[in-house]
Amino acid sequence: MARKGKKGSNREVRDSAGEDASQASPGRSKLDGRSFLYVGGRDCQVAHLRQICSNFGAELIHHDGGLREAVSRIDTVLPSVDCVFCPIDCISHDACLRVKTGCKKFGKAFIPLRNGSKSSLERALQTMNERDNSR
Repeated sequence: MARKGKKGSNREVRDSAGEDASQASPGRSKLDGRSFLYVGGRDCQVAHLRQICSNFGAELIHHDGGLREAVSRIDTVLPSVDCVFCPIDCISHDACLRVKTGCKKFGKAFIPLRNGSKSSLERALQTMNERDNSR
């Protein structure tokens, strides 16, 4: 019985810490008004990923990586974004290569993510925000 209480209390601490981390202060964020392209990932997480970006004051544009949308659409979206995120575990090779060559062509930052998790995107945004704030 004591174990359950202890385990639950740790979970509460983790949940509250996650809430604080996910709510970036819009006044302090250097990502305000920036737009990012997220290519690949899981469709069920797109709304959550958009919310994470909006917490940083940024806009997220999603492309499914070629499942339903044409891969050629990536070329039309790239010039209008500031940076591109690609979760390397949830994207086709063709889409990833197209993104990498497009980023070189248009001079956009390409950030590969270890996986398609929400925390992976959030960590990348926090790192970008911290680097921009230190300038």
